[in-house]
Amino acid sequence: MQTTFTPDQLRDPGIQRANQILRSCVHCGFCTATCPTYQVLNDELDSPRGRIYLIKDMLENEREPDAQLVKHIDRCLSCLACMTTCPSGVHYMHLIDHARAYIEQRYDRPLMDRLLRWTLARILPHPRRFRLALLAAKIGRPFRALMPDPRLRAMLDMAPRHIPPVSRNDDPQTFAPATSRRKRVALMTGCAQKALNTDINDATIRLLTRLGVEVVIAQGAGCCGALTHHMGRENESHASAARNIAAWVREMDGEGLDAIVINTSGCGTTVKDYGHMFRNDPLAADAARVSAIAKDISEVLTDLDMPEGGTKNIKVAYHAACSLQHGQKVKFAPKDLLKRAGFTVLEPANSHLCCGSAGTYNLMQPEISSELKRRKVGTLEALTPDIISAGNIGCMMQIGSGTGIPVVHTVELLDWATGGPKPRALAANGEVPILR
Repeated sequence: MQTTFTPDQLRDPGIQRANQILRSCVHCGFCTATCPTYQVLNDELDSPRGRIYLIKDMLENEREPDAQLVKHIDRCLSCLACMTTCPSGVHYMHLIDHARAYIEQRYDRPLMDRLLRWTLARILPHPRRFRLALLAAKIGRPFRALMPDPRLRAMLDMAPRHIPPVSRNDDPQTFAPATSRRKRVALMTGCAQKALNTDINDATIRLLTRLGVEVVIAQGAGCCGALTHHMGRENESHASAARNIAAWVREMDGEGLDAIVINTSGCGTTVKDYGHMFRNDPLAADAARVSAIAKDISEVLTDLDMPEGGTKNIKVAYHAACSLQHGQKVKFAPKDLLKRAGFTVLEPANSHLCCGSAGTYNLMQPEISSELKRRKVGTLEALTPDIISAGNIGCMMQIGSGTGIPVVHTVELLDWATGGPKPRALAANGEVPILR
């Protein structure tokens, strides 16, 4: 794609990067075949190619974003399926992130939009506030029909009936390995996950220590910044990321770390991109060091050569989170680990398509999100599995709200298969604590 940025414009590092990405696009349209919003809306402007044209025009001409343009950018899930299918290597993620930041700085959103986005940015990344919000949503759910905005109704729907108690395993501390130490890792405990489902981190710690890994919960680490980053709120997202970088670098320069383990794939995609986010910042070197050792839990377990388990005669439908398969290019490790543990692993049709969760997307774009959920749940239920497994809390919440089949994190199944407790989602009464 030909671009016409001026030399003055190209002095901006963000424009430089956007220019590189735009010039790599050859207009082929392969991305439209795998774009969930294009599949649902059948509008060229709701495809990656269409959004690329909109972004190019906006940046080159330094246009003030209008409501029409913002609508199409906001509808993007950032699922990154387009990056997997693109034959030209267009790095759409960096382009859409830059466009969102540009819009955030220059577009005056309607009052309700501003209030909703401000509220989400102030609550979701903070576990204590999020717990209080979930409690308030439970109280407000009987009044759902009175809510005039579908986004408010979606927020009430999000609240689980059971809010798990706080897990003290998420506090800063060190967990010793059960055998001689093979690795020392920092576990990212996350933010929303600590309010929605404490079993995931607990299972991760049990499994890693059982395999000879010392697990550190670093003092000062918290939200990865992904939620605010995808809203274009760069100052807030970079502040969250900077705190994590400082916390993990202290451990790296202290007793050392072999990896930073992440069990929420949406966070993993962002942490692995810290090097890019801070490339023009004094933290550039430390950010690059952190990104270099950030790993999804499935990558770490593959390196540890997890022991094989006997056949369990349990059918597991594996849902590949977009942030894992497209964002991190981790496609086979979770499935291989489940098979190694003795589960029968099934894959749904169109496994490359998003479930519609996408961070705050299911709250801000509930109609499109609901349709994507309906399609995803349909393909998963068609497999008639005993369990649905995923590696991202957002996907678990989204899918679990649309099916009666238990939805668990992959690491919970692997923990169970190697001596840990049976996941609570598989309790005899059929209750799924995270969702019911």
